[in-house]
Amino acid sequence: MPNCLTLKKSNCKNCYKCIRNCPVKAIRFSGNQAHIIGNECILCGRCFVVCPQNAKEIVDGTEKARVLLQSGDPVVVSLAPSFVANYDGTGIESMRKALKQLGFYDVEETAIGATIVKNEYERMLMEEERDVVIASCCHSINLLVQKYFPTCLEYLADVMSPMQAHCADIKRRMPNAKTLFIGPCVAKKDEAEYYEGLVDAVLTFEELSKWLNAENIVLEHEKDTNVNSRARFFPTTGGVLKTMAQNAPGYSYLAIDGVDNCISALKDIENGKIHRCFIEMSACVGSCVGGPVMEKYHNASPIKDYIAVSEYAGERDFEVQQPDSLNLKKHFTAIEHKLATPSEAEIMSLLRQMGKFKPSDELNCGSCGYNSCREKAIAIIQGKAEISMCLPYLKDKAESFSDTIVKNTPNGLIVLNENLEVQQINESARRIMNIRSESDVLGEPVIRILDPSIFMQVKNSGRTVRNQRTYLAEYKRYVEQTVVYDNESHMLVGIMRDVTEAEETRVKKNTINQKTLEVADMVVEKQMRIVQEIASLLGETAAETKIALTKLKESIDDE
Repeated sequence: MPNCLTLKKSNCKNCYKCIRNCPVKAIRFSGNQAHIIGNECILCGRCFVVCPQNAKEIVDGTEKARVLLQSGDPVVVSLAPSFVANYDGTGIESMRKALKQLGFYDVEETAIGATIVKNEYERMLMEEERDVVIASCCHSINLLVQKYFPTCLEYLADVMSPMQAHCADIKRRMPNAKTLFIGPCVAKKDEAEYYEGLVDAVLTFEELSKWLNAENIVLEHEKDTNVNSRARFFPTTGGVLKTMAQNAPGYSYLAIDGVDNCISALKDIENGKIHRCFIEMSACVGSCVGGPVMEKYHNASPIKDYIAVSEYAGERDFEVQQPDSLNLKKHFTAIEHKLATPSEAEIMSLLRQMGKFKPSDELNCGSCGYNSCREKAIAIIQGKAEISMCLPYLKDKAESFSDTIVKNTPNGLIVLNENLEVQQINESARRIMNIRSESDVLGEPVIRILDPSIFMQVKNSGRTVRNQRTYLAEYKRYVEQTVVYDNESHMLVGIMRDVTEAEETRVKKNTINQKTLEVADMVVEKQMRIVQEIASLLGETAAETKIALTKLKESIDDE
């Protein structure tokens, strides 16, 4: 990961907005977190700008700047000309006044370095036999060429950037001075670290604003004028060209902004379609005034920002002492970064895992951030992406899993909207209600097939009704109904468990038990009747016996 960009892991929410906006897809996803791939990143800062969770952070250079101030050496600020668009109504004099309050020795405009660079471009085109020349002011474009178009390195102007040229000029004039660049660019932090000895520290406009606020320093709203300040146009699209004479014989001059457009141009150059041309390339749309740290919450307005720069720029060049061309040389080398391209068999196998069995399955919807399903499959094989990043794949998988549950559950399921219209009904529910096809009831009021009272009760109260036993007379079915209201989807879900067989068995058992009780009562009654009859007979017999015995006793006594 480039050490000027960091990631707050806890804030990454898997929105994939960074990979969708990264022009070179230099972001890897692992463990549900985004990781910047350092040797692929061109530091355009798009991921920082678009991240809704502020998970991407630019390493703060304020402490390093404070250390420079404490060194005892004079620290001179090179202030990017885009400051006039970032700080509305503020000129170089008011910026100098504010920065001196922070302890800086002096403040100069980077546009001075831009003039030096512009002069070198003009000399190069007039004196050297070059075919295509690509301006090397933008470090992100330089990295793009170094990492992705190494065959175009010969066309990249081997000249310092305005930041470097200005800081080198400051140190030439003040050998003991330290230099600090302030601008709207993330990449400048990397450029300053990689090319040591020219720029001692870099701050973004955002970091400067925080520092000024912390010290309660308020910028004065006043603009100075300087007719010799045409290079202030540099931070706008075509701004480099505006400062150039554009009179080199046989050359065309054009300006391109935005990484995607620059990539297209580089492909044409690579394929030999462009010749005898000077191309001003800017990674940011609108050039530097559209930079990622024109303060993250600066209300970017390309027209307003361009006008601010245009009104501040003069008509002639700064008066500069032009260094020898050798002292402005900057060498670029290819930066190897590419992973091995997987085989066609590996790609096809991965596509099948993603549910892409034929070209028509490859939606290329871009929800994962990649331009095509094939590109995404390659990224997965290379360990840069996860298969779960495919939204259609997840949707189909979730729907398939959900459908499997809905279709195979023995319970009837019916889903209604707040108007009590049927939105979904499964086969078990259709079987309970003798409904032939799902299409017969979808979108229809539930009252057509069911008593809606239980659904109305749940909708109005918001309270779930569970296991309410109901007899559906029309269908001759007994069911236990559970109705749930989902607040998020505003849907009513009805679950019907068919208990007809159990209910009929219960009724049958109750009937048998009743009959058994009736028979038992009859038997008992009959037995009691028999007992009573026996008792009656026994009573008569006993009386007769008593009479006979009494007579017998009396007869014996008489004898």
